[in-house]
Amino acid sequence: MTNDLTEQLLEVAMKSGATAAEVYQSRSLSKPVFFEANRLKQLESNQSTGTALRLWYEGRPGLTVANGPVEAHMMVERAIALSKLNQPEKVELTSNSQVVYPDLGESIPAETLVDWGKQTIALIRDVYPDVICNGDWECDIETTRLMNTQGLDSHYTDTTLSCYISAEWVRGDDFLSVADGQTERGKLNPETVAQQILQRLNWAQSNVAAPNKRIPVLFTSKAADMLWGTLQAALNGKLVLEGASPWAERIGKSVVSPSLTIYQDPEAGPYSCPFDDEGTPTKSLIFIQDGILENFYCDRTTGNQLGIATTGNGFRPSLSSYPTPGLFNFLIKPGNGSLLELIEEMDNGLIVDQILGDSGGISGDFSINIDLGYLVENGQVTGRIKDTMVSGNIYTALKQLVKLGGDADWNGSCYTSSLIVDGLSSTGKNNS
Repeated sequence: MTNDLTEQLLEVAMKSGATAAEVYQSRSLSKPVFFEANRLKQLESNQSTGTALRLWYEGRPGLTVANGPVEAHMMVERAIALSKLNQPEKVELTSNSQVVYPDLGESIPAETLVDWGKQTIALIRDVYPDVICNGDWECDIETTRLMNTQGLDSHYTDTTLSCYISAEWVRGDDFLSVADGQTERGKLNPETVAQQILQRLNWAQSNVAAPNKRIPVLFTSKAADMLWGTLQAALNGKLVLEGASPWAERIGKSVVSPSLTIYQDPEAGPYSCPFDDEGTPTKSLIFIQDGILENFYCDRTTGNQLGIATTGNGFRPSLSSYPTPGLFNFLIKPGNGSLLELIEEMDNGLIVDQILGDSGGISGDFSINIDLGYLVENGQVTGRIKDTMVSGNIYTALKQLVKLGGDADWNGSCYTSSLIVDGLSSTGKNNS
């Protein structure tokens, strides 16, 4: 961290007449390894530093951002100039906190990332030699520091490993792309990634016609976060405050199936996080317990407006943004059963594994094109479906949850199992 700059900015801001100031600084080092057409293509190393200064001058907030080296006086002058365009605002900063947070994860050399990539591709092409694999394996090291004039000084370094691979299979006029990946701390597992790709390729041996009717749908853990995105919005304290969330008046009431318990955990998985972008320590929080709504998530300002304290969920969507309610991770307590057991239990229905386009908005209504999906008949996958759309309402579907699996995995910052829902409509192009 460029500690001198952080402290200089605060010092110059106060000498320039600011009543309070805050510096948020992020430094990242990324070491990606790229594969193209089954072969190692290139190794890279990218480094960047971003600094955001927020100050209050004559009661008005001003925010300015710089990437790379910057002169402290210029940054302060810009923030003060911008503050004059804003309305007066109460200063809400975390104070007197200088907790030392441990670093998370460990760095992996590029040679290891190359080996993992080669292993994954070899495992796939040993079974399907005609498949073309592209992907990247990456080690990201990010250091975050937040310091303000109220006595806050918090920082930590987070090292995460990630991989993404796509397997492309061309069969005459038919093109199939199967993608998967992992995000972990410490170690990636080439065999797990390869087996997930191979399972999908096995299921796609033949193409079959999709039904045109209401039908049970199994969302794999890879596709299920499409459903959870709507719930995350409904739990957002800012949308509750604005009256946009349908759950604004539902605390203590049933909102989804009793099989669902949804929470956040600051120590869970590769998306653990010790403090938010306002310097508030993050905490474990149950949003929904056995289908009953218990909590929303808030930043400092939203929490005060709702009459509750911040939940430690004040995050910046970007360096140039003010903190707003956000999530660092989102976990759905797993149920029981493997993916294959869920398929057998569903008996007849569709599997959605990859989708095209955006998920449903806050209303919950959605209509998605299936990028990769399969037909299940008599508990067995009979083939891949193409040109198929699934539509319905997410709130209704999660009240009619048929089964929640035990195969939970991280899909981005969402930890979810596969699940079966009922009451969705399938429309296949061949049947229109």
